[in-house]
Amino acid sequence: MLNHIQISENFYQKLPKKPYCSLGKGERTLIRSKKHAVQYPLIQVNPPHLVNYLIFDIDESDAYLHFFDAGLPTPTWIAKNRKNGHCHVCYELETAVCKTANARLKPLRYLASIEYTYAKKLGADLRYSGLLTKNPMDRDWEVSYLNPRPFDLAELADYIELETKPKNEKIEVSGLGRNCMMFDIVRIWAYKAVRSTLSGGYDVWYGEVLERAKIANGAFLQPLPYSEVRATAKSIAKWVWRNHGCAEFQKRFSEKQATRGRKGGLASDSSHGGKARSAQYSDQRQQALQLHIQGVKQKQIAEQLNVSDRTVRNWLKKRKVQA
Repeated sequence: MLNHIQISENFYQKLPKKPYCSLGKGERTLIRSKKHAVQYPLIQVNPPHLVNYLIFDIDESDAYLHFFDAGLPTPTWIAKNRKNGHCHVCYELETAVCKTANARLKPLRYLASIEYTYAKKLGADLRYSGLLTKNPMDRDWEVSYLNPRPFDLAELADYIELETKPKNEKIEVSGLGRNCMMFDIVRIWAYKAVRSTLSGGYDVWYGEVLERAKIANGAFLQPLPYSEVRATAKSIAKWVWRNHGCAEFQKRFSEKQATRGRKGGLASDSSHGGKARSAQYSDQRQQALQLHIQGVKQKQIAEQLNVSDRTVRNWLKKRKVQA
């Protein structure tokens, strides 16, 4: 028999010091001490920069059995809405994963892939932000404590064939995939941009990295909290600033430039002409349109895609004509 008291105490200890909480969907989101926050039906279970739990939101009347039907491991706990059967399914991690450390990007990618694959197999809401969760310590929900043993990532991965978000759907990335994508967009830009910012000092450099991170975050359908954007920008800014002069950094940068140069040469082969060059930017044109539909300004689109304002205007103009 599971020791529910012990599991509850462990859950309480891992809560953020001042979690977000709410009385319910559509109600105000508040910040309270965890002593008071645990009295609310919805609560933030993961600290701002760490993942202790994977939470999945399943809006189906038979949501409770989805993990069983999908052949996934027994969750740590399930909190069920008594009225409609909708559930939050939780898997506790044995070791917390950092969402904002540049040096720990590999385990974050691994976890993001696990999260995405589990969400698909469970039939969970892929756009669930994960900020607020049905509080398993609140009496509003029917809570089942099922598995007291936390999971390591390898064990969770053993149950599935890992998937990642398709590249042509970047703009719809959600969950931890947003953290990974923001890292990639900003750090790749930073490797090159740092050279022209050295004279301004670190504070100027950090400000530019933060702005770039905010632009990248603004493209997501469900943007990340500003605290995560700021922490990610700080991590990238510090790492690139500290390492830009080392030989290994220079080597990696040169290799990337050479690879891009080879790709560019192939794309501009005279035997293929403008068609090859046009195909090279087809994904960017699609992203530009998606960003435009979401209300992102043309200047921000140009900065994010690393093209000129005029190019973005032409892309959007062509799309309007075709429509």
